[in-house]
Amino acid sequence: MGTLPERRNIPPWVKVPEDLKDPEVFQVHTRLLEAMFGQDVCRIPYIEQVSKAMLELKALESPDFTEVVVYGSCIYKLRTKWMPQSMAEWHRQRQERGMLKLEEAMNALELSPWIK
Repeated sequence: MGTLPERRNIPPWVKVPEDLKDPEVFQVHTRLLEAMFGQDVCRIPYIEQVSKAMLELKALESPDFTEVVVYGSCIYKLRTKWMPQSMAEWHRQRQERGMLKLEEAMNALELSPWIK
């Protein structure tokens, strides 16, 4: 995914300092960031505007995960946290279904025991 963008501003709907005190924090597989937030995380401003929260992405020591920090009022934080977590779960289930289909296809290609 490359380097994470640095936060430069606080959206007008986030109340300083009260909304910045107790953020919701969760981790997302780095490979899902583009699917969730767009190429170069270009959808984050739109997600922030719709959800009335502020998102910040932080690189972790493990390149496999990225930390997502959500700032805002309690209800907006929870709703905003739910959206990417739901998207990540949807992608996980989709990948799982794809692996099952691949396994079925590979099993179908195996030769019958009487043909050797």
